[in-house]
Amino acid sequence: MAKNKLPPEDSQQPRFEEAIERLEAIVRALEEGKVGLEEALGRYEEGVKMLRHAHALLERAERRVELLTGVDPEGRPQTEPFDDRATEAG
Repeated sequence: MAKNKLPPEDSQQPRFEEAIERLEAIVRALEEGKVGLEEALGRYEEGVKMLRHAHALLERAERRVELLTGVDPEGRPQTEPFDDRATEAG
């Protein structure tokens, strides 16, 4: 199965930490049960969007990671791209 392409970075979108904070706030509000059904559904939908956004940011970061594979004779680090296939669900 082909892997979905990541959406381009958008400066209008929240940073990872902001998305997680918003998601946590949504979960707290839903757990408290003090919102009506329509508001709860709206917050749930927003939470799903925040979760997807945070996951996409994590995937993007993972692709930027390089593994340290050793040091050359001059003492410079040798790296190779992170093989993200090992983290894909099979």
